[in-house]
Amino acid sequence: EGMALPQRILFPPEEICMDWQQRQRPGAGLCNLGSTCYINVILQCLTYTPPLANYLLSRDHSQFCHQQGFCMMCIMEAHVRKVLRSSANVIWPRAVVRDLKFIGEEFEPDMAGDAYEFLRCALEAMQRACLSGSSNVDISSQTTTIIHQIFGGFLKYRVTCLRCQAVSDSYKAFLHVLLDIKAPSSLTTALEDFVTPKKLDGKYCLKCSKSEKKVTSSKRVTVYRVPKVFTVCLERAANHTGKKISKIVEYPEYLDLRPYMSDTAGEPLLYSLYALVVHSGDTCLDGHFFCYTKASNGLWYKMDDESVDNCGIHAVLRQQAYLLFYAR
Repeated sequence: EGMALPQRILFPPEEICMDWQQRQRPGAGLCNLGSTCYINVILQCLTYTPPLANYLLSRDHSQFCHQQGFCMMCIMEAHVRKVLRSSANVIWPRAVVRDLKFIGEEFEPDMAGDAYEFLRCALEAMQRACLSGSSNVDISSQTTTIIHQIFGGFLKYRVTCLRCQAVSDSYKAFLHVLLDIKAPSSLTTALEDFVTPKKLDGKYCLKCSKSEKKVTSSKRVTVYRVPKVFTVCLERAANHTGKKISKIVEYPEYLDLRPYMSDTAGEPLLYSLYALVVHSGDTCLDGHFFCYTKASNGLWYKMDDESVDNCGIHAVLRQQAYLLFYAR
């Protein structure tokens, strides 16, 4: 329906395993190499993403990787193996910091960075690694890599002309969703806001698909196809000055995405929280990042650089969350 079918499937979705294949205590903490807490939290959240960890632990990527030099998938494979398989209590994420400029040009090893930006760049770097060696891959096929099969979904943008009611639909792949929390006090109200139609008038007028004239219209975004892992950033930057929205936004342990779908009829689409990132500090430009992750043994841990401490779900659900990770 309006979306081109992929010419090739780069990774078979039936090979993705959503449950941990081995259950064990949590792995190592990560050394802070200067100002790298923003990197550490994302590495930990990705390490405890079961379908990604299962795939990386299988060494499936490195066996067939022909990439010369930097490869984010090979780096993540080595990192996850080290964290989950070695007996060390603390690990130095040296390879990631060494190759930081290949992950994102804006990152410097000795400068503080933003966890959401690092997540964005890390996923894109892993996506590029999955596409290397596959030349002339059409746009639709690019969304069939292991990274898109895990983190990727599709949004549907419906623009309705308020003069003649003509409708035009477009679709866009996503790996994460950014939510406005200026007004909402919970994740569910932020998602309701996200899918509420917005009026476009004045300088925001769009061309009507029928009359070709610029008209007042309504634009609605919904989730057209859900990802296996739903990643959300609660936008805490109030404006470009770095002022931070420090309020608590409630989020559930279990989330149903069905109400935010293009088609709201049908079974609930249930997700469970397995990781979150917290930013502590008065402004978005400084402060500290730590995270909570659910290990393969089913227990929650607070991970703050080198330290890994057991904690309960009540503590997990009371945080000033910045990033939330939910799995189907």
